[in-house]
Amino acid sequence: MTSTETNIGGNSVAHSISANAERLSLALNDHMRNSFRPESRKTLRRFSAAEVSELTGISMSNLRTRHQDGDFPEVETDSRGRRSYTAEEIDQIRHIMARTGRNGDTYLPGRRDGDKMQIISIVNFKGGSSKTTSAIHLAQRYALRGYRVLALDMDPQASLTTMFGYRPEIEFAEGGTIYDALRYEDPLPLSEIIRKTYFHKLDLAPAGLMLSEYETETAYALQHRIEPPFTQRLAVALDEIEDDYDLVIIDCPPQLGFTTMSALLASTGLLITVVPSMLDVASMAQFLEMAGETIRALEDAAGTIDWDFLKFLVARYEPTDVPQSQMAGFLRSILLDQVLNAPMLKSTAISDAGMTQQTIYEIDPGQVVRKTLERILESVNGVADEFEATIQAAWGRGTD
Repeated sequence: MTSTETNIGGNSVAHSISANAERLSLALNDHMRNSFRPESRKTLRRFSAAEVSELTGISMSNLRTRHQDGDFPEVETDSRGRRSYTAEEIDQIRHIMARTGRNGDTYLPGRRDGDKMQIISIVNFKGGSSKTTSAIHLAQRYALRGYRVLALDMDPQASLTTMFGYRPEIEFAEGGTIYDALRYEDPLPLSEIIRKTYFHKLDLAPAGLMLSEYETETAYALQHRIEPPFTQRLAVALDEIEDDYDLVIIDCPPQLGFTTMSALLASTGLLITVVPSMLDVASMAQFLEMAGETIRALEDAAGTIDWDFLKFLVARYEPTDVPQSQMAGFLRSILLDQVLNAPMLKSTAISDAGMTQQTIYEIDPGQVVRKTLERILESVNGVADEFEATIQAAWGRGTD
């Protein structure tokens, strides 16, 4: 008998599991402190002139000329005279171009008068389908593009919250999550649990383990007809902050429970991630069938549910994998233009950065092989830009 078996044999299973959880939690705490030292919170790196040009559409020559003419704020330069910009400085430049540039509206792509806040749920029935990866990269990309974004974590596992540098099981053990705005007894206004993040124009509504209580509480609430019902609770919570954001991006849990349904029913659009393998596609088909039946039943009781769009994202895609390529082609032949043309590639740059809770927009470009970073940036930006056109179309305009 091994020492591990002896330990389990000498203590209750619950005690052993709890002891392992405590050891892992302490180790993760040390790991995150080391990763973000010396700051206690994550900070965002500076961006190069080339990145600013790509994000804003301002040519490099125009960027230089505007600086020389004093139109743009002074920014940090290195010993070679190369400029670097904070996200706030990029936003200042964007607003200057909106006032003084040709076609100024193109520099402010967010909501205009009459546009509704777009609430986008990213969903899949199966774990490991890049939901959280897609959610945080889209949220960050759109914040850098000039949108006001709320990232809303609806998964009790709180992976999205963790990516923002929090330890949910420690920092939100007593509250402060989206659960507090959804709970049936004394819910808080959503604005009271939203956190500003280190990412300019990107806020977070965090999650934590307490959110799992929403499932059992909703079953009780349905039996006792507690109002508002789960079908309206997230929508009602979001109404309070409707004027503050252009986009809400929701990371849903990988199961079709009351939590996911609350998100779907509050949404204006859906993005379903799918890994192009037979098992994942079969799982997605099961998810769609169950979701369709559930929503049909809810529509019979509460009326028609309308989404502005429903899109599918091929995720963790490896172009050299022939079966994956065939399955991606199969999906497009069945779902047609509902499948985004741009796939989210599988990349070591994403998986390695995830070890320190960083996205490809956060990592220092000098720490990654240039070709590797360029490849995944092209993929993620391509997905975000194509999906952005869908959002713009929902507002009744095309991307300029």
